[in-house]
Amino acid sequence: MNVLALDTATSILSLALSAKGTLWYFEIDAGLKHSELLMDGVDMLFKQAGLKPNELERIACMKGPGSFTGLRIGFSAAKGLALSLEVPLVSAPTLDCMAFSHSVWPGPVLPVIDARKHRYFTALYQGGARLSAYRDAAPGEILDLIRSAPLKGPVLFTGPDADTLLAELGGAVPPEDFLVDPAHKRGRGRELLAIAKNIDINNNEITKGPLYLRQSDAELNLNGAGYKI
Repeated sequence: MNVLALDTATSILSLALSAKGTLWYFEIDAGLKHSELLMDGVDMLFKQAGLKPNELERIACMKGPGSFTGLRIGFSAAKGLALSLEVPLVSAPTLDCMAFSHSVWPGPVLPVIDARKHRYFTALYQGGARLSAYRDAAPGEILDLIRSAPLKGPVLFTGPDADTLLAELGGAVPPEDFLVDPAHKRGRGRELLAIAKNIDINNNEITKGPLYLRQSDAELNLNGAGYKI
């Protein structure tokens, strides 16, 4: 199946293309330049793969949580491509994609995305299964989540801000009780691609848009000024 996956949920722009049985991949720490680099990256992958856009069979984007702006850019680009090429569009939760490649890890897995204001988007996984709700949580709340879970083995911290969370925890998790994924800062376009291939397009809730665990600062400011969103 020819599938294009767009990961714009964090500062790492990560694009993956499955074409004619081969995987093509592009990743860059784009900062705030996703909108400038995204379509050029997609065009480059098509050229490298020798694939025509009308040969694409499915497009996937990150559902969230993550950067509010990044998710909107990803959804807009994916929807535009899907409509113009008349192919199905699917999405997958960002934290699921971050935990996906660690399904064989024997202990718990904790993907971490900085949500600002000393809070993090996270969830707890083990054996490929999600064990908690998606959370917008403070470090102390995450520590309680880890301690209350009936899990054995060291916690594997992954995701782009795993090291930031551990620094905020300030040694509350003993060194023998955790490991940090050496590649925790990389994008997850490849994982999104793998998940997207198995999504039932009839049950995917893509029309609901990105998964936001809280309102953006812009929305909060508007609501505070008397505007309802």
